Amino acid sequence: MTIRVVVAEDQALVRAGIVTMLGVDARFEVVADVPDGSAAVREVARLRPDVALMDVRMPVLDGVEATRQIALATPATRILVLTTFGADSDVFRALQAGASGFLLKDSRAEDLLEAVVAVAAGESRIDPAVTAAVVRHFRDHRVPAASTDGLSRLTAREVDVLCALARGLSNAEVAAALHLAPGTVKTHVASILGKLGARDRVQAVIAAYEFGIAGM
Repeated sequence: MTIRVVVAEDQALVRAGIVTMLGVDARFEVVADVPDGSAAVREVARLRPDVALMDVRMPVLDGVEATRQIALATPATRILVLTTFGADSDVFRALQAGASGFLLKDSRAEDLLEAVVAVAAGESRIDPAVTAAVVRHFRDHRVPAASTDGLSRLTAREVDVLCALARGLSNAEVAAALHLAPGTVKTHVASILGKLGARDRVQAVIAAYEFGIAGM
């Protein structure tokens, strides 16, 4: 099935390059490309794409606020944020707003394409170059969770799995670390997302840091 994509990028040449890159790959269909966050919100609401590729710093409405609005109004559309900046605050704000992934624009073309595929499939992708920034932000700016109700609903084994996710482990690595079958890990992850009301693994990891259990 073709993955339908909206591209939001204020620099015309960069936007054209991304559109061309996606357009020559049969897995993707670019249904719209826009120069600002406001247009992105509007086109996503109209076209309901599978993925929105979102620049962080754009005129009219920045990518973080556009991400927040899309996540609320069109939650079925997954959002992959692209930026030339790897600042802690950009990464944190974009992920907290509802992005399912974060890549730097100097990532390899194949990494971008595979990230779009992964995000469309419900997975999460964070550029290794900014993973440390995410961890550092949470360690330095920990915000107490508004409620521990979600955490209290998790079983002890689900807490173990969540802590493993917060360490950046894949399902296969979680299975090996906790001596579980891969299918069992997948079931636990789905249960964790449901109990926490999280859109994806990124949101679950954010919750883990907010609950103060990451690193356990």
